[in-house]
Amino acid sequence: MNDENAEIYDLRGLNCPLPVLRARKRLSGMPAGARLWVETTDPLAVIDIPAFCHEAGHKLISSEQVDGAGHRFLIERA
Repeated sequence: MNDENAEIYDLRGLNCPLPVLRARKRLSGMPAGARLWVETTDPLAVIDIPAFCHEAGHKLISSEQVDGAGHRFLIERA
């Protein structure tokens, strides 16, 4: 599956720990290998999302800062 087909999950405006909790729930309902863009404005997400991926075994494909709009992460489900 390529990045263009990845779903986008808008979690902007939510603060820790909600972005990780919601990303975990959304990924749990997806098939292995599926990719999900997670968009967040939570400043702690740059620490929390990579840590969550590492702990859960998911692959963090991309982490990008979005000008004035937080960060976005591309995660591949384990």
